[in-house]
Amino acid sequence: MTTATEGTAISPELAAKAEREDLLTLGVEEEYLLVDAVEPHAVEAVEKVFAEVPGELRDVVQHEYQRSQIEVAGPPQLELDDLAAALRRLRAGVADAAARAGARLLAVGTGPAAGPCIRIVDDPRYHRMREHFGDLSPGQGMCGTHVHVSIPDPETGVRVLNHLRPWLPVFQAATANSPLFAGHETGYASWRSMMWERWPTVGPTPYLRSHEHYLTLVADLQQSGAMLDEGMLYWYARLSAHYPTVEIRMGDVMPTTDDAVLLAALTRALVATLLHEVRAGVEAPDVPHPLLMAAHWRAAHDGLEGLNIDMATRQPRPAWRLLRQLFDYVRPELDRHGDLATVTLLMGRLREHGTGAARQRALLARGGSVADVVTWLAAATRGEDATSSI
Repeated sequence: MTTATEGTAISPELAAKAEREDLLTLGVEEEYLLVDAVEPHAVEAVEKVFAEVPGELRDVVQHEYQRSQIEVAGPPQLELDDLAAALRRLRAGVADAAARAGARLLAVGTGPAAGPCIRIVDDPRYHRMREHFGDLSPGQGMCGTHVHVSIPDPETGVRVLNHLRPWLPVFQAATANSPLFAGHETGYASWRSMMWERWPTVGPTPYLRSHEHYLTLVADLQQSGAMLDEGMLYWYARLSAHYPTVEIRMGDVMPTTDDAVLLAALTRALVATLLHEVRAGVEAPDVPHPLLMAAHWRAAHDGLEGLNIDMATRQPRPAWRLLRQLFDYVRPELDRHGDLATVTLLMGRLREHGTGAARQRALLARGGSVADVVTWLAAATRGEDATSSI
């Protein structure tokens, strides 16, 4: 929910190279849950963890809404290897800080184990939100992934948002990583998604006529009281308020760096592909809002291992086939950005091991406990379980 920083500004050298080679930069924000060092439940440890964060990471680590959460915002990158290295460094650095503070860092959508009610961070903005909206964030914290991809200008960005709408349910399915909540199986691959939808501005991006239309809707929503500031525009894709990017933000935080890098690369390739459509004057399909809502619900329920809606035929299809269809669609841009080999490898790993939700369920099916799931998540988050094989 924070709006303080959405990654750091791109360096002039990187911006010049991106413009010269007509490439898109990307950045990733990740929210994490803090749990006790021994027990599996969330703890109000964020201030203690902040005190232990190394000085070189302070500028890219920030508070989130609840005291059991912490967020990192990696710098924009051109090379996928640089993005992966930055995320690994951030995860390891914050995990080490958490350990020194008597906690563990989990990349998980919401708290798997039952535990005490967690208070919000002592911040004036968060107090205003709590007073205005009441108890819309129960539990131990909700943690997501946000991917930023550069765009040339806001008007083009709005048209990209229109083209993105049909593709986002399959991204949501691929990021599902919260089947457990408060100690029990929810029946959903992403229970965080269902909790998150309680907020009044959460949902698919509407079909937008122009950037002016976008700004008018933002102003109208603020006037209505449905959001207190532009940072509370929680559409699944939006324009960044601070940087020239589109921000895709409907997914759970994923357990491993590999998962995050795969999502980021596919997102950039999709935005790059859609930019060609926009420049060619191709109109985005105006998919009915109720159908998008149904597809996002299906993604939260089934994850990648079940079904989702093929927007072209409006028929249910295996979600993995839809993700493979997306891969084939964006393959030329994956190749042009130098990401094809890496993404092919990571797609294979995802196919073999499944989403975070599937991996958690597999551990339980083998007789593991919720505490075992938390232990695995802590290892995966730190990169100590590099293969993500359980």
